[in-house]
Amino acid sequence: MPSAPTGRNRRLNTVLAAWSCIALGSGVFLTSGASPFALAVAAPLAIAGIALLIAGLGMAGEENVDPEEVAAWEPEAGKMPDAGRVMYRVDTTLESPVRTSILCGRCGGVDWVDGPKPKSHSCSECETLLWESEEE
Repeated sequence: MPSAPTGRNRRLNTVLAAWSCIALGSGVFLTSGASPFALAVAAPLAIAGIALLIAGLGMAGEENVDPEEVAAWEPEAGKMPDAGRVMYRVDTTLESPVRTSILCGRCGGVDWVDGPKPKSHSCSECETLLWESEEE
């Protein structure tokens, strides 16, 4: 099950949600006249937006990420269910040094390749051909 977003995105998402609440609350109030129902919907929405904005701007920035910890990341090894063929997972780093991890779903083994995803790959543990791309 995916976990909740962490890091820099939490602060940005909170501020964006706050501005959205403020804009929606203001929009409901300004477009519907001064009806009691519009005020009952718009006021709590705008107040919640202001509270979210204060909370979001007050969050500490999480810029201090350890590059060695990021470089040492490895995918969680484990078997994947067969779906009529062998499943696999490929993760490639975006920053230097570019490395690619390949998780074999049949045996749960993880292989590392320097550079981007190769054109073909066989698992080093169970020797299963995971994919083979034709030249274009």
